[in-house]
Amino acid sequence: MYRRIKVQYGDSCLSQGREYGFVERFQNGRKNISGEDRRGRPVSVATETVKQQIEQRILENSRVAIDEIAVEFNTSHGSEYNIVHNDLGYRKVRSSWVPRQLSDDHKHARQTICQEHLDRHAREGDAFLHRTVTGDESWVYHYEPESKRQSLQWKHPSSPVNKKFKTQASAGKVMLTIFWDVNGPILVHFQEKGQPVTSARYSDMLVNELKPAIRSKRRGLLSKRVLLLHDNAPTHMAAHTVDTLRALQFEVLKHPPYSPDLAPSDFHLFGPMKEHLRGQKFADDNECFLLPHCARSRLLSSSSSHFEQNCCR
Repeated sequence: MYRRIKVQYGDSCLSQGREYGFVERFQNGRKNISGEDRRGRPVSVATETVKQQIEQRILENSRVAIDEIAVEFNTSHGSEYNIVHNDLGYRKVRSSWVPRQLSDDHKHARQTICQEHLDRHAREGDAFLHRTVTGDESWVYHYEPESKRQSLQWKHPSSPVNKKFKTQASAGKVMLTIFWDVNGPILVHFQEKGQPVTSARYSDMLVNELKPAIRSKRRGLLSKRVLLLHDNAPTHMAAHTVDTLRALQFEVLKHPPYSPDLAPSDFHLFGPMKEHLRGQKFADDNECFLLPHCARSRLLSSSSSHFEQNCCR
């Protein structure tokens, strides 16, 4: 029988063992060639009622583990994982770090100030953005180790495992102050070592460095009146600084407290800058002062293109 079926069906024929099994079943009285009803197959637990109960459990405790849900509903880990991830669409993610928990007053001030900027942009158009100059400070380390993402490299399965030793940023560092607008950098200033950032030094930089830089690089902007956007650092809010800005006839745009995500420099500039400088070593402060032109242009080109879209976020 097997040889005759083999000749008839060729390679698509059942194996000899399965043929013998069918023969044995028919010899024992089976007459139906259709598949038998497999009773006892487990019923899916992913009913709408169960889904609603699981979702309610997650809403009550967003940190509940899948194993806890499986024990509570007497199901397997795989079934609960499929319901939570695929059916309900939940994903477990880490909380994002923020510098401070905002009070209701802070949130109201944040909303009010942002709305004022948006309303002003609606009235004045792009002229409002082209008059805005923003600036901030950040540390530049002599050496900052590269991130895990930067150390990624192609590896064959047979290649040895790559190792990366944990290192820390160097103790040597220099303070960078930068002012820029939609057209790119206006002033890049490195603070001399041992000189603290005070309101007197900041005011001196505004008068003797920033104003001449604007006059030479942004002709006509001083007559239109500069809109200065900086954060609420004590140096920026000191009385001496306020008097200097008033004498320079700079209009200071409001910045909500504890909102670094609304500062264009923190949001678009310093992140790409530090990412680009990771893994590079500077022997001393003088090499930091002579930061390569290609590095400056690269870290600023991507940032200035976002300024126009986000200075009124």
